[in-house]
Amino acid sequence: MLLNQLVIHCLPKDTKQISASYKNIPNILMTAIVEANSSRKDFIANSIIRKKPNIVGVYRLIMKNDSDNYRESSIQGIMKRIQAKGIRLVIYEPVLEDSHFLNSEVIKDLNVFKSLSDIIIANRVTEEISDVKGKTYTRDLFNSN
Repeated sequence: MLLNQLVIHCLPKDTKQISASYKNIPNILMTAIVEANSSRKDFIANSIIRKKPNIVGVYRLIMKNDSDNYRESSIQGIMKRIQAKGIRLVIYEPVLEDSHFLNSEVIKDLNVFKSLSDIIIANRVTEEISDVKGKTYTRDLFNSN
């Protein structure tokens, strides 16, 4: 289980690094993985954009439970795609001390965040947002990392 979790969370950034490190060597598989990850972000962003929300909330930037690592989080690519369409984003991320991240306001009050957001993007569904599950877009099928 742990190895599976590591592969899922590390694969996108590791494949980018491998592809960049061996750019002069044919590596169709790595290129395909990087392109597939980008296509997936396009798909998620476009699915949200089609719903024409005024404000999209991003619930947690971190990649996995009990972590404070959001540096390579895939959700950032989705955020940039949504912002490019002029849609306002707000973020709920308790580990952030700044008031803004990627030109988006960081909301410290979870209830304010939930009421402002027309759609909420979440890496995982937690008890904290179970009351807004109907407006939550997530890849979390099994309530796990």
